[in-house]
Amino acid sequence: MDYDALTAELRKLRENVPGVTDTVIAASDGIPILTDVAKNVEPAHISALAAADLGIARQAAEVIGLGALSQTVVFGSRGYMAVYAIGRLSLMVVLGDKGLNLGRLLHESRPSIERVGAILAS
Repeated sequence: MDYDALTAELRKLRENVPGVTDTVIAASDGIPILTDVAKNVEPAHISALAAADLGIARQAAEVIGLGALSQTVVFGSRGYMAVYAIGRLSLMVVLGDKGLNLGRLLHESRPSIERVGAILAS
C-alpha cells in the first residue's frame, strides 16, 4: 500500500477545503489505516464511531431503497463529521470546524475518494 500517496490525498483535501481539521482512513470495521489528526483527537475512537455511523446509514439506505450509500454528514453545534464509503471495505472520515466550507468539501471529496479507493485497491 502506498502510504505516501494516501498521506498526500489527506493533505490535499485539508489544504483545498477551508475548515477541515482532521482526516482518517479506516477499514469498514473501524480499524484506522492512516490518520492526519490533531493531538486531542483519538483516531481509534473516530474510526469506530465512523464505522458504526456508516453501517447504520448504509442499512437505512438499503432498507428505504435509496441505493448504495456514499456518505453521511453529522452536523454539530461546533463542527461537522463527514464519513465517506470507499467501496464496502474502507471509509474516510473528515472532521471540520464551524468554518468548514461544506459545499467545497462535497465538491472536493468525490475525486479524492476515488483516488484513495484506487490506492487502497493496489
